Amino acid sequence: MINKPLVLTYLCLLIYVLLSSGVILYNKWVLSPKYFNFPFPITLTMFHMAFSGLFAFFLIRVFKVVAPVKMTFEIYATCVVPISAFFASSLWFGNTAYLYISVAFIQMLKALMPVATFSMGVLCGTDKPRCDVFLNMVLVSVGVVISSYGEIHFNIVGTVYQVTGIFAEALRLVLTQVLLQKKGLTLNPITSLYYIAPCSFVFLFVPWCLLEKPGMAVSLIQFNFWIFFSNALCALALNLSTFLVIGRTGAVTIRVAGVLKDWILIALSTVIFPESTITGLNIIGYAIALCGVVMYNYIKVKDGRASQLPSDSIPERFTKDRDWKLEKKSSAIINPNSNGDSNEGNFNGSEMNDEEAPLVSSRLSHFGRSFSNHTK
Repeated sequence: MINKPLVLTYLCLLIYVLLSSGVILYNKWVLSPKYFNFPFPITLTMFHMAFSGLFAFFLIRVFKVVAPVKMTFEIYATCVVPISAFFASSLWFGNTAYLYISVAFIQMLKALMPVATFSMGVLCGTDKPRCDVFLNMVLVSVGVVISSYGEIHFNIVGTVYQVTGIFAEALRLVLTQVLLQKKGLTLNPITSLYYIAPCSFVFLFVPWCLLEKPGMAVSLIQFNFWIFFSNALCALALNLSTFLVIGRTGAVTIRVAGVLKDWILIALSTVIFPESTITGLNIIGYAIALCGVVMYNYIKVKDGRASQLPSDSIPERFTKDRDWKLEKKSSAIINPNSNGDSNEGNFNGSEMNDEEAPLVSSRLSHFGRSFSNHTK
């Protein structure tokens, strides 16, 4: 007999992997001078933000499918604005890197994401320095350096753009934890787009005026509505699928899917873009970095499980005549997550480093699971 929930879960994972890979390859194809030749990454990102913001606006304000959250000016100014600024920066720098380096090399550089997140967490006080994690970070960094050394078409400008985008994304994740979660603000996928996309659009408008508007005025640009529309639609679908996957799976499954997606993307990019040559040193370096990433993920999942152990493990030495007392007391104790989450570890979506993934709150997995239950 077919296990329908399990099949649906793997289907969601497959959709996430396909959309995540598709958006990255699509962006590269649109921006690359060798293909569609639209070398304006800020413009493309602004189009994505405008499309996502309008989509969220219609769902919340026009069709009233989703209820808006209570957002005060203070929370918006002190939380949403800085988070949107770093979100816009990460997309800007990440998309600009496509103009200079290959998709395969970009994915290899993205192995630095745990290093950036841990470093920003330590600086902001959300993480504590640990010897085991630090050794993993050194392993990841060494692997990325080896991979960079083996890159045939190494470009310092593209590498700096990509690494800067990674650290901007890491700082956004840390700020999300520090600013929003401490204020207890819960945003679902639609409301996060509703508040963050327009603000990110405004932040991108300034560099667009300075860097891309003059070039667009003098160059012959081919604008195909259906290409840009489908590109933005894929980015929006990736946003929604990310939260759907978080709601249906645990941390281990998501991290394994992420690693699998990276390898598939590297292989696909060499087929779709023949100039993306991979050397043996690239593979060796990336494999070393990946070992560090896997070990880091293992530590995070193990720490998450350990934090749940006291409430999950109940001594069996209680006799039946005391079971009613245990049940009464456990009703106030056994609650792994006050929001009803049952994900393994303390996964909050920060490991899913996708091109258009918006604000992620630790409470969103509950929304994702509720949403996925409605789709059964």
